[in-house]
Amino acid sequence: MSDKYEFIDAEYATGTAAPTITQMCEWLEASRSGFYEWRSRPESATAKRQERLRLLIKAVFDDSDATYGYRRITWQLARQGVVAGLELVRKLMRELGLVACQPRPWRPSTTVQAAAGPIPDLVNRDFSAEIPGQKMVGDITYIPTWEGWEYLATVIDCATRKVIGWAMAGNYKTPLVTAAIEMAARNADLPAGAIFHSDRGSNYQCHLVKRRGV
Repeated sequence: MSDKYEFIDAEYATGTAAPTITQMCEWLEASRSGFYEWRSRPESATAKRQERLRLLIKAVFDDSDATYGYRRITWQLARQGVVAGLELVRKLMRELGLVACQPRPWRPSTTVQAAAGPIPDLVNRDFSAEIPGQKMVGDITYIPTWEGWEYLATVIDCATRKVIGWAMAGNYKTPLVTAAIEMAARNADLPAGAIFHSDRGSNYQCHLVKRRGV
């Protein structure tokens, strides 16, 4: 009977997608109360397995400089061939008092918080447009990835509300912006007097961008 109990316990520990203990006891014709009594024994297979998991979890957590949460620790254990459910790993981490350090995301600022100066606001806060290409707006979005920040520059047409130009890079230098603008110019027929509006970030005020401006 212990073999059945060990099988039930191992399957249940794999995660929330596993059948319930009641279902598995019925399928294997095992006693549900007997299972819980078996699992509560001080030296049960579950206790031994969880003690080993605690050691592995602590090792992975320390190797990550206390930055891994229960999801990443579960994935790392799986890469090592150790099967453990997310909820089980979270439970054991809580018992061990392991709390991942989650630093506040750093977002570089491209907007100078100062007076507008001589830069005119050609759209006058009116972002409507009668025809495609008449008015466009652009900005840069910062996307956190496993390897650091990825930067996405977009150009949106005010008439259609569609993204007509975009570019991605591992930095937010001027070529990222010009690549997005050049794509927009290729994808849309720009009428005379077309306007491209952005914030006052240094990326958009660079002379290289202005030479490609519309």
